[in-house]
Amino acid sequence: MDAFYASAEQAAKPSLRGKPVIVGGLGPRGVVATASYEARVFGVHSAMAMAQARRLCPNAAFLIPRFALYREVSDAVMTLLHTLSPLVEPLSLDEAFVDLEAGGTEPTVEAARAVAERLRADIKSATGLTGSVGLAGSKMLAKIGSEQAKPDGLVVIEPGTERDLLGPMSVRTLPGVGPATAETLRRAGIHTVAETREAGEAELVRLLGRAHGASLFLMAEGRDERPVVAERDAKSISVEDTFDVDLTDRTRVQLEIARLADRCVRRLREAGRSGRTVVIKVRRYDFSTLTRSETLRGPTDDPAVVREAAARLIDGVDTTAGVRLLGVGVSGLADYTQEDLFAQAAQAAQAAQAAQAAQAAQTAQTAHEGVGDAGRPPGPERPESAGEGAGEASEDAEKPRRWLPGSDVRHAEYGAGWVQGSGVGRVTVRFEEPWSPPGRVRTFPVDDPALQPADPLPLLRPDADADAEAEEAEGPDPDPGAVAFSAPDPAADPVPAETPGPEADQEVVGDLAPEEAAGPDPGWASAPHPDEGMCPGPEEAEGPDGPAPGAGGPEPGRGPGQPVTSRP
Repeated sequence: MDAFYASAEQAAKPSLRGKPVIVGGLGPRGVVATASYEARVFGVHSAMAMAQARRLCPNAAFLIPRFALYREVSDAVMTLLHTLSPLVEPLSLDEAFVDLEAGGTEPTVEAARAVAERLRADIKSATGLTGSVGLAGSKMLAKIGSEQAKPDGLVVIEPGTERDLLGPMSVRTLPGVGPATAETLRRAGIHTVAETREAGEAELVRLLGRAHGASLFLMAEGRDERPVVAERDAKSISVEDTFDVDLTDRTRVQLEIARLADRCVRRLREAGRSGRTVVIKVRRYDFSTLTRSETLRGPTDDPAVVREAAARLIDGVDTTAGVRLLGVGVSGLADYTQEDLFAQAAQAAQAAQAAQAAQAAQTAQTAHEGVGDAGRPPGPERPESAGEGAGEASEDAEKPRRWLPGSDVRHAEYGAGWVQGSGVGRVTVRFEEPWSPPGRVRTFPVDDPALQPADPLPLLRPDADADAEAEEAEGPDPDPGAVAFSAPDPAADPVPAETPGPEADQEVVGDLAPEEAAGPDPGWASAPHPDEGMCPGPEEAEGPDGPAPGAGGPEPGRGPGQPVTSRP
């Protein structure tokens, strides 16, 4: 898919079409997940620090990612790919390899090109977005072809042309070559794929080791024997968070570790797996990163067991200087759980002790209240406890809601829209739908009860065909000359005053701090407003070296030819 996240946002928000859009973490330590092609002209790219993206393209619309919408679109695209072949290897939400030969496609360039053209048309019809396709005899070449086809194109790399195509390309083009490997090759005077091939396998093995050097030489020759794998078994499940401000408080670090452990176990259970080894990851203020692990007696998916293991691990790490990132993971995955009887006994003992302590405290409180009641004059009960509880509830109720730029909302009167900016007690919303023209902008108090969060709308109008069929079924009006008219009800509520126009909204957004203002200029005179909102970063973003770990690296065996891939 082409600039997937940003393209989906432009399709969902008519006022952003043709404008630079950047999706990612909007906090001070956020990174760019995807940038639209209008923003890439300014040098913005995936995995770039958001602060640098703001400097390069200050007038872009900076939005939070909406993964619910992206997964919905991704599922539609993956369904189309599975109609072509049973061998579909997803690399991410917007990229996959497809073995066309396994799906019955004739092993000819003409047949493969026809299938690819039909696939691009089907993706456009089903999602409203564009995708680029690369056709080749191996996964590596198909991926390179899809990159060259962007945006919205098709590139076929015919057999026999691989070496000439790869020769002048940078060595970073080859899978598995990241910054460290590229620097090692640069010091040896190797910069291009042709120079890598000329260096020979023996030299590459000396520089990079036997496994990496041998596989890199084969890649430089244009040979990629990795098969298309329909299901890739996960080796670990983990979660991690980067904090806007370094954590120095030990209690806060322990609470975050416990929260991450619970999230990790939820993901573990959703996948129907269990794990034996608990791992924590700590990145300090100076970017130094360390990991600690503990292997349990058997696989488990018990949140208490994982939480306690993570707590023991973090107790052995010095965090007083400041922590910018914490993570908890589980490896050694299995499809079954082995109950830890010792852990269960310890938990039961702790629960019994807690119950005894609570009962003793309640008995003491009852005795104290009895003594107090004996000396209290008759009268109504004092409402201290009720007042305290009410105060806590009112404090939670009065806590202002956070409206993050790009999030979906719905207003009781104006309908569906999306948050364009918030701050100084106000939230600016643009009311439009994917199938409507650019909508009006209105500003509300952040605690307006009529404004509520909403689920994302589909990119294509779901009832378009139904409306057309209904109009045909209704037929002509039986009495064209009849005109319905109703006089205004004098007892009805008066028509509300018009909401301030773009100029008024612009004045409100302009007063916001850079950390709170968000979204493009409400008037859209020429470009979005430079002050954008801040929000927590996404859990993951596309890295500079291409797909996530586990998607690269040669594998034994050789699969059928002609894979096809699409990628932003």
